Formats: sequence, structure tokens, C-alpha cells
Amino acid sequence: MSQTDKLLAKILSGTSDKNIAFEQLCQLLIKLGFDKRIRGSHHIYMQKMV
Repeated sequence: MSQTDKLLAKILSGTSDKNIAFEQLCQLLIKLGFDKRIRGSHHIYMQKMV
């Protein structure tokens, strides 16, 4: 099981949300195909439009 799969399983279990680093979450969203937009201190992720 890859690190991405482990992190996704950890998030989906809902039991350890406090133990997930922000950078890991950002990397996961990018790998899942989301576009990232930053406005000031806000990080906004949207699904890529095909």
C-alpha cells in the first residue's frame, strides 16, 4: 500500500483528522486531480474541468 493510499484511508476513517499535516493533505489533493488556487492565505482546491 502506497503512502497516498495510507493517507487516504486515514482520512476516510475519520478517526485521526488532527494528525494529518496540511502539506500532506495538499499533496494528496493534487495527486487526486484537483487544481490549486491560492488567494492570500486561503488555499482553494477545485476539480479539474475536462
